[in-house]
Amino acid sequence: MKKRILALCMAFLMVMPMVVSPVLAVADEAGKKVDAMFLHDTHSHLKEFATVEGNKSQTMGGFARIKTLINAQLAKNPDTLLLDAGDFSMGTLVQVVYEEEAAELRMLGELGMVATTFGNHEFDYGAEGVANMLNSALASGDSLPEMLICNVDWDAMNAAGLTDDQKILFDSFENYGVREYMIVEKGGVSIAITGVMGANSVDCIPNCPLVFEDAVTAVKETVAEIKEKESVDMIVCISHSGTWTDESKSEDEILAKEVPELDVIVSGHTHTQLPEPIQHGETYIVSCGEYGKYLGSLSMSQKDNGRWNMDSYELKAITSAIEEDAATKARVDYFMSLVDDHYLSKFGYTKDQVLCTNEIPFATVDDLYDLHTELNLGSLIADAYAYAVENAPDWDGHPVDVAVAPSGTIRETYALGNITVENVFNSFSLGMGQNGVPGYPLISVYLTGEELKLAAEIDASISDLMTTARLYTYGLRWSYNPNRMILNKTTDVYIMNRQGERVELENDKLYRVVTDMYTALMLGGVTDMSFGLLSLVPKQADGTPLTDYNKAIIYTGEDELKAWTSIAQYMESFEDTDGDGVGNVPVVYGTTEGRKVVEDSKALGDLLKNPNKFFWMILGIVALVLVILVVLIIIIVKVVKVVIRKMRTKKIVVEE
Repeated sequence: MKKRILALCMAFLMVMPMVVSPVLAVADEAGKKVDAMFLHDTHSHLKEFATVEGNKSQTMGGFARIKTLINAQLAKNPDTLLLDAGDFSMGTLVQVVYEEEAAELRMLGELGMVATTFGNHEFDYGAEGVANMLNSALASGDSLPEMLICNVDWDAMNAAGLTDDQKILFDSFENYGVREYMIVEKGGVSIAITGVMGANSVDCIPNCPLVFEDAVTAVKETVAEIKEKESVDMIVCISHSGTWTDESKSEDEILAKEVPELDVIVSGHTHTQLPEPIQHGETYIVSCGEYGKYLGSLSMSQKDNGRWNMDSYELKAITSAIEEDAATKARVDYFMSLVDDHYLSKFGYTKDQVLCTNEIPFATVDDLYDLHTELNLGSLIADAYAYAVENAPDWDGHPVDVAVAPSGTIRETYALGNITVENVFNSFSLGMGQNGVPGYPLISVYLTGEELKLAAEIDASISDLMTTARLYTYGLRWSYNPNRMILNKTTDVYIMNRQGERVELENDKLYRVVTDMYTALMLGGVTDMSFGLLSLVPKQADGTPLTDYNKAIIYTGEDELKAWTSIAQYMESFEDTDGDGVGNVPVVYGTTEGRKVVEDSKALGDLLKNPNKFFWMILGIVALVLVILVVLIIIIVKVVKVVIRKMRTKKIVVEE
């Protein structure tokens, strides 16, 4: 009996591993988890900054505070995945050492980011700027994130023959090790990560030096390659494409639907804050907004089918209540210390210099995109352009009739309290001048009265479809009815001169218009969106079409008049109304002035009054279509009658 019991025990011990091991393996497989934190669109915001969030002026952001949260998470789970989705540069003064110091990319490495991708603003300083930045980052010896992008079409460029700019980028990409995807192990989970730039992002690169493949096509091909060559548990895409309210145009939602194998899309470009992930099938799309004001955090667990469930998701606000990581702060302070000597000294400024005091609640950057009306932030910047040109020491005496500041060029609002040089630079931080000095210059062009009416119509009809094209102006004023026919929404367009008098526009007369270089470079996007119907042709003073915008740059002496310095000069001119020795933002900016009047009426008379040429064109097309339909109906009726008559004749013959 004892021998039988012993034999049974031995058999049990031999069988148990065969039974238990698969069970444990299944339990372990089913128990796989991933924690991740993510950023995108930080735009050089390495240090904290004053902003307006939730209708409240407050200080937010800063890599030193972000690092504190990351450290806390890594203490809980050292295998937390850290990702960035592009546009890490261009937005604060630290960008002026972008090429020499690569501060933004190096600080992503300081945070511990595993990977990032290119955003459109990484190309603001051109091909050479990108190449210098990548090479400087490598030369620093710092820990750096992998650079991932799968839709740069080198095959197409090689077939056509690489341009000089493309050769520069090819060499720097090779040197840095830019690749289409990477595999990383986190807590026993094998994760494939790829990166991509969407169509709208590519369109936002002035004179784009590269050729890009369609994002969906490229990601499909990359995912197929991953599944063929690799054994992974999860596939993540860091995408600089974005989401939009209109799902049919929401690029990362399209990507999720077309490439269902993706588990997570970290979505940059549109500065979207998603309080909850967007889910299509088993793909999650996450976004945490711009400038490092929030840090995205999520946890996922693997399901029985191998796909993943979002267990938790949070956008963590980066406020002054979070303690700064000392080492990270020291590195940020070092990079910021370079700004005054390397850049601002050229203009006679320091970053902390107070220009004026503000007691006016200004519209936010989100307001510029979301609200289609007059907004004081845009008005002030447009006024600044006109002021700076007409108050330059070597002003040519030709008055500015119109100044234009589109929403897409304005990067930050003004909080309550002191406005410093740094605040002003952050509000317009785009681009590089022809002189190689950071900051887009102002340009001076001429448009006809008819074209100025067209510009107002562009704002009224197109800017809801292309919110970067919302126009804020000095001089030019208009009324529009959002309920009217597209391309016929404006009802009144005129100029308000500096004496406060209304001046009617003359269709053939030339008017001087001042704007920034970026706006001029992006005019083609509006033309394309309107299929060529809304086309503006900037001209020289004699009416000759302008073919080289560099010839329109406004100079003060030998220096370009930068857009941001125009704003700074305007603020320095403000009257000191409280006697503290610092100017105050004029109270007029706390009111509306009738620059853009919304006539929200559905009355028949209001819908039809003051029709423009597009109204008659569209009406003519509709009438033509109706005529064609009527003719087709008549032809069809006649054909049917003939067929019926023949059938009746045939029937009679058969009966006989």
